[in-house]
Amino acid sequence: MRRWHLLALVLVLLTSAASLIAYKVRVLGYPLAPGAEIEGWIVEARLSFTPTGGAVKAELAIPSEPPGYVQLDENFVSRGYGLQTEERDGQRLALWTTRRPAGPQTLYYRTTVTGRDGQGEAQPVPALDEVPAYQEVEGEAVQAILDEVRGKSADIATFSSILVRLLASPAPDENVQLLLPPNAGREQRVRTAIRILAGARIPARMVQGVRLADGARNLRPEHWLEVNNGDDWIPLDPTSGARGYPADFFVWWRGADAPYALDNARNAELSFSVVRTLEPALEMVTRQAQLADSAVMAYSLSALPVHVQNVYRTLLLVPIGILLIVFLRNVVGIQTFGTFMPVLISLAFRETDLLSGAIMFTVIVALGLLVRFYLEHLKLLLVPRLAVVVIVVILLMLLVSMLSYRMQFDVGLSVALFPMVIMAMTIERISIVWEEHGPAEAIRQSMGSLVVAILSYLAMFHPRVDYFVFVFPEALLIVLAMALLLGRYTGYRLSELLRFRDFNAASRA
Repeated sequence: MRRWHLLALVLVLLTSAASLIAYKVRVLGYPLAPGAEIEGWIVEARLSFTPTGGAVKAELAIPSEPPGYVQLDENFVSRGYGLQTEERDGQRLALWTTRRPAGPQTLYYRTTVTGRDGQGEAQPVPALDEVPAYQEVEGEAVQAILDEVRGKSADIATFSSILVRLLASPAPDENVQLLLPPNAGREQRVRTAIRILAGARIPARMVQGVRLADGARNLRPEHWLEVNNGDDWIPLDPTSGARGYPADFFVWWRGADAPYALDNARNAELSFSVVRTLEPALEMVTRQAQLADSAVMAYSLSALPVHVQNVYRTLLLVPIGILLIVFLRNVVGIQTFGTFMPVLISLAFRETDLLSGAIMFTVIVALGLLVRFYLEHLKLLLVPRLAVVVIVVILLMLLVSMLSYRMQFDVGLSVALFPMVIMAMTIERISIVWEEHGPAEAIRQSMGSLVVAILSYLAMFHPRVDYFVFVFPEALLIVLAMALLLGRYTGYRLSELLRFRDFNAASRA
């Protein structure tokens, strides 16, 4: 096979992995490091009232696609009430009903939100009504204001902004004074701006929401103005005409009507409370991706059952250890017993701490090796001899567990999780090398296997590696590409350079 074919395959693997990881990080917002947290907000609406007799029906506008934020979940608290939600004129509503309420009543709606880029889905533009039927004097004032603003503006956005600043001026002219009472609040200014803009055939609407401040209680809704330029809804501050919502403004509902309606009730009061939270970034991003119905989430490990996730959390780390072994054997030149046996030993180290696991593994293999040398004098066949070694290894594991328990050394109880068959095969391989190549070579390969197993453990079970491979399993495509490249390596091993350094020095001389 030509070399370019391999390079092309490696390039495809690397590009695919990088693209998927970049999409998850930049578009879905997946964190690259474990333990990252994302700021979230719990916003609670409290609707209290007193029944006046008979069945009560309560309606409350609830958020839907708030710009700059995404809703992660929502909860309704209403004992003894029937509950349903519906959408009416583009606005979500929660409907509570009960037949015989007694005493003061309180209904709660709570949602958890977090910030996001973008402004959410595009809002439809409502059909504009006819120009309002202004009274004679009011109509002249409106026309005068429109003529003044039109001469200073270039488009709908600047037209609306200049109009708002004119209405909010601390020294308004007689036309503004006629339309807007002195010391008017935000709500009155928004209503007046909408009525004037209707005379210019510009769609506008009132927006009401709350400021997200940690620990804020008994908040009242804040009113804003939105105008449509034919493509987008542009938010305007009714006190300054500035465009755009503040970063801490959370849109609750749109429209000039009250956000709630009650039947057979009085003394209604609506207030809001806000609490800031810090939640695991991975959990919140996963929930956001699920809400957005991302195609990536359909094939995410998070969609699998938890017990299956736990299995793959370990299996996905095996290629990391395998790549390390390939590098250490083919490039460095470390000799081991078997190709992938050190990876299996490193998996066993996960159940203990590394030092205790290495010590116990060394002790069991050394004792098993003594038994293997004794069996050599019995002249047993290969298969029965391996069976005897496995049985002895199990007995040794049991003995170590019992002794560690008696000595109150809990780590020793995990020795039963070691791969006994792998240790039995290791003992057999050590004995064969000992007989064929001498004890020095056997000890060298044994130490090499243990060192590689320790390095594999450190590489595989580092918290950042564990997290990254589980969250971005496409990273294994990079591991695959590197293994393919190492598969074509035919240069000298580092150990060979050290081995023949005297010959190299002599040849230069």
